[in-house]
Amino acid sequence: MRILILHNTYQQKGGEDADITKRLDWRWIDLRNPKKQKIFQTWSILEKGIREYFAKENFIQIYTPSFMSAPSESGAEVFSVKYFDQNAYLAQSPQFYKQMAMASGLEKVFMVGPIFRAEPSFTSRHMTEFTGWDFEISFIESHHEVMAVEEQMLIYGFKQVKAEVFLDLKIPIVPFPKITLKEAKEKLKRAGIISDREDDLSPEEERRVCEIIKKETGSDFVFVIDYPVSVRPFYHMRHEHDNNLTKSFDLLYKGIEITTGAQREHRYEILKKQAKEKTGSLSD
Repeated sequence: MRILILHNTYQQKGGEDADITKRLDWRWIDLRNPKKQKIFQTWSILEKGIREYFAKENFIQIYTPSFMSAPSESGAEVFSVKYFDQNAYLAQSPQFYKQMAMASGLEKVFMVGPIFRAEPSFTSRHMTEFTGWDFEISFIESHHEVMAVEEQMLIYGFKQVKAEVFLDLKIPIVPFPKITLKEAKEKLKRAGIISDREDDLSPEEERRVCEIIKKETGSDFVFVIDYPVSVRPFYHMRHEHDNNLTKSFDLLYKGIEITTGAQREHRYEILKKQAKEKTGSLSD
């Protein structure tokens, strides 16, 4: 079934967008613009396709708390709030709840909910609140299996959007290109892009990597894999052949990092060891 989208007649004097501050002050009028409405239509249809994929693959939806008793990732990027007679933190990630769901035997779960980051929002890449889609699966051999699931999830969503909103939307071809962080840095160096850090990509580097991969392969997507332990959490599994590299990835799309993932370390003794390395703690 195809949804016929009927737009209200809308004409803005001068044909140009007003200042963003004024638009937000008069948001209910701004959203009468069909172009603005299409953002919400696309969002809804994309989520519809993703949900259909998860349902087909027998994922279970879970609902995780927005208030946490301790920071879930970095303590420097959390909002601290008063929670009755104690302090609480707005959730940066549902990561630990997903991992507990794996331990409980659910095996494949997903969740949709608000994520909070207490970082200055100077660019479109920094948001204090956004809606996160997360999933977790058990019994995998490597992070490549996680990437394969994500590819199919996105294709389902894209196909839904193409059918109901954008008829000319390009459906990505699998598998998406994959390059290691080291290979990405080498490509950037050959392109004359100087890096400030060797263990991560800057926003400019992400844009240029996508341009290079687009030219080489025609793909708008690229997985950058195998990040060093210096920029990954303690619960990311490390490579057997190189303990300084993690079985992790970022997915870039048209110059922007849209997802982060990894194979989780599940072995208790190794988790303790890696947690101590991250915190510098020597105690149990």
